[in-house]
Parts: sequence; structure tokens; C-alpha cells
Amino acid sequence: MGISKTQPVEILEQHYPLLFETYALREGSGGGGKSRGGFGVSYRIRLLRGEGKASFLMDHGRYGPPGMTGGDPGSPNEIRVGQADTVTTPEHVSKGEGYVLTPGDWIEVHTPGGGGYGPKDERDPASIQNDIRRGYYPDVSS
Repeated sequence: MGISKTQPVEILEQHYPLLFETYALREGSGGGGKSRGGFGVSYRIRLLRGEGKASFLMDHGRYGPPGMTGGDPGSPNEIRVGQADTVTTPEHVSKGEGYVLTPGDWIEVHTPGGGGYGPKDERDPASIQNDIRRGYYPDVSS
């Protein structure tokens, strides 16, 4: 199962013994800039029954996507795997394979945010206030 095409979670839950406990924008993950970077996505999936095997092959595990012409980088991706009472992160941060999952185990993924474009001190104040009003950022850090 791949999530990169952003299929509706309800369809995935109908076809696989999974429960999406969360699926949301990764607020604050876009790099600052005259035009801020787009947000990544955060989701947590729990295996409900049977046995599953998880593998990851992602980019930007150590460093987020770079900003351009003075923009800040976006956030790097993060992966956590919960198996019984143990929570781990793949050794290579964004690449891992062969995680055997049993009922109750979960996977949490935070995809990278995009890099910003241009210096953030040139960002339109109305755009900053709009992002804060929408809950994308807690303050003027956008």
C-alpha cells in the first residue's frame, strides 16, 4: 500500500485491516519565505488484525527540502514505528524494511514540508495573518 497518491483513508480502511488514527496537514512544516513552502502530511496508522509488513523509502530524512532564493528549508520527514511497548525510528531515518506488525502496532509518518521561496521578511503581513487565523502557525514564525 502506498500513500503517495493520497487515496481517501476510508477506501484504504475498507480494503485493509487498518485504522487511520490521524491524517492531517503537518502544520508549520513549510519553510518560511516570501512564499512559504507547502505543508507535509502527518498520519498514524494502526494494524487492527492479522500480520503486516512495513517498509519505507522516503527522501529528506536528515534535511528538509531546501528553500530557494533566500527561503528557509522545509521540515524533514519523520517516521516512528510502535511495536508492543517499543517505539523505534528507522536506522537510516527515512528508509527501513521488514517491520513485522501485529494487531495494535502502529506507524506514524510526518512527510516533509516544502522549502520557502524568497526572504521571509518580504512576506505579505496579510498572508502571515491568514496562516495564523487558519491555525497553520501559532505566531508570526511563518
